[in-house]
Amino acid sequence: MSLIETGIEKGYIRFDEDKNFITYIHQNKKRNYNNPEEKVQAETFLTLVLNYGYPVNRIKLFVSVQVGSETKEADIIVYEDDDCEQTYILVECKKEEITDQQFNIAVNQAYSYCVAEGGKYVWTTSKIINEYYEVPKEKPKSRITIPDIPQFGIDRLAPYKYVKGGLLQSEGFEADTATKTNYKGCDEPVEAIAKQKFFELEVVSESELTKIFIQAHQALWGGGQRNPSVAFDELDKLIFCKVWDEKHPRKQGEPYDFQLFRDEEPTDLLKRINGLYEQGRKKEPEVFKDDITLTPHETSTIVKYFQRINLNKTDLDSKGKAFETFMGSFFRGDFGQYFTPRPIVKFIVDCLPINHHSRVLDTSCGSGGFLLHALDKVREQANEFYDIEKEEKDHFRHWHDFAEKNLFGIEINDQIARTAKMNMIIHDDGHTNVIALDGLLDDKDIQVKSRNKEFVYGTFDFIITNPPFGSSIKQNEKAYLHQYNLALKELDWLNTAANGKTVMRDSQSTEVLFLEQCHKFLTELGYLAIVIPDGVLTNSSMQYVRDNLEEMYRIVAVVSMPQTAFSATGAGVKSSVLFLRKHESKQTEKISNQKSALKEKIKTESGFILIVEKWEKEKTDAIKQLEKEAKGNNPNATKKEIASIVQDEKSKMQQVFTDKVNLLKEELTEKYFAAKQAALDDYPIFMAIAEDIGYDATGRNTNNNELIEIGKELAKFIAHINKTEK
Repeated sequence: MSLIETGIEKGYIRFDEDKNFITYIHQNKKRNYNNPEEKVQAETFLTLVLNYGYPVNRIKLFVSVQVGSETKEADIIVYEDDDCEQTYILVECKKEEITDQQFNIAVNQAYSYCVAEGGKYVWTTSKIINEYYEVPKEKPKSRITIPDIPQFGIDRLAPYKYVKGGLLQSEGFEADTATKTNYKGCDEPVEAIAKQKFFELEVVSESELTKIFIQAHQALWGGGQRNPSVAFDELDKLIFCKVWDEKHPRKQGEPYDFQLFRDEEPTDLLKRINGLYEQGRKKEPEVFKDDITLTPHETSTIVKYFQRINLNKTDLDSKGKAFETFMGSFFRGDFGQYFTPRPIVKFIVDCLPINHHSRVLDTSCGSGGFLLHALDKVREQANEFYDIEKEEKDHFRHWHDFAEKNLFGIEINDQIARTAKMNMIIHDDGHTNVIALDGLLDDKDIQVKSRNKEFVYGTFDFIITNPPFGSSIKQNEKAYLHQYNLALKELDWLNTAANGKTVMRDSQSTEVLFLEQCHKFLTELGYLAIVIPDGVLTNSSMQYVRDNLEEMYRIVAVVSMPQTAFSATGAGVKSSVLFLRKHESKQTEKISNQKSALKEKIKTESGFILIVEKWEKEKTDAIKQLEKEAKGNNPNATKKEIASIVQDEKSKMQQVFTDKVNLLKEELTEKYFAAKQAALDDYPIFMAIAEDIGYDATGRNTNNNELIEIGKELAKFIAHINKTEK
């Protein structure tokens, strides 16, 4: 039950019917609950009563305080006495969406109010971030930061706030109490601070976690004091430390290291965080190679944002959405190409029969969206086989082995690759086989450069990817271009030249090359689901690509996306999702031979070469006759002058010849396509047009995602193919 629900049940607060207004019953104060600060104030008040045990009669809200010659209003004051004369704790509440700079102003304001009132403790909160201070009787050289305010009836503060299990301090310190020793920055014997309640880390909502990510990044960015990309990297490192600390084995009652300790300097905190970082880096050396470069004060700020939350236990879907929203807000623009909208990712993964035995690859993995959804799919499947509580080890092994051994990603941008690894660590693993390399390299090069021997052609059951659009690979820039058949310019089968040679294209688009690279990586009968610009499917200049595709793949489905599908991420190219199944090599050879035979048959039966040669001779003879007549009419003209005289007529004759040949080619090409359609094995293709996929051009939810129903039908279609087409 939430704090608000408990507060209503116990009679501390009530709402009007529409929940527009909240009434604090003990003071009979009615306030506008639509005010963002009021929501924080209500939860803070209930925290003091329900979690910290303060009697409601010792708490006053919206209290006038005299600061110098001015009268101000304190949000909440907790008093030491029943007559509410002696201020004990002064609390300042701010809305969740507050900048670090605005929060610091609130901290200063609250502190000044508390000093004016003669209080002992200050708590400033936006719910997203909290700061606590002790106000001594004599003015100190600097403010005394503390890990928490005291609970009711406790005179002395604990050295920290968060422990495993959230035990009472006396329960967690039996050994220390017996020996009367101190623990980390605590000045008092443990027996003197017994009975203080510790807190377990909180599981938070998607919305709250998103705000924590964004505000923490903004605090490091500092409005331009640090490059936002560098700030992102540094925040990633501390999130890594946070996750590592939560996973670190500890007994019930032992404190977490990723938190503020009492009487601890920021330099001591940074030293402890660096220790966590080094421990994690020894186990995961490929995740982060650079040291933490934050100052002690910056480290302290980020710890304040994250110390209370439990990243590992927060719902996976909420955690994933929060991290993706945060990354989207940061990377949108220059990095927008790396993010495939969640509804499209989910649609693709849901359609495919991926299980824990499948080897899955994303050749352009970006932030890891496809890989994470594949992991979540297998994790959900584990629920079908194992009881998550009674068979926890088997359940864990089912999906974790898949994450560790069967899930692979390649990302060309090193920073984005690290982000993908971080994203997967937050999701409880799967980062091991994410590498930062050009996904178009030969598999041998990838193995050598990544030191990962698992990236082998012909070994992946599923490839799910959204390759970069609109860029080209040039031969003079990338030496590997010659390795791709689609980088070759094939001779037109109706070309009368007899040499049959192919030449290299000067360049080739990345999306076309990835179609071939994915074919190389797939096992026979393996599936490729790829987001592709519609031009590949419709432009006449891309016919050679489609010809190659029908030899390499069984075309399973084409699902057209709306024009606005990628608008929110900064891309406006009309796209479709193409589902393909790799042919067995004998089938590819069969199709290639059938097509070659058809072409040769049509050329032979039509007498194409003889006809063109005849027309060529007629054209040549006509030009010679033209030149002869011009010479007879101009006997003194030079050869060059004769050429000039006949130039226009000669060009007309050449054009007539070209038009006749092209018309014949068009007729034979149409005849070829008709014959090919009749000769090649016929099979059904799933076609669908999605006009609304759950969001509009700005990314706003439309509450209508047609991909859900399309996906259900496509999944059935793919299952039918697997069952009937061997």
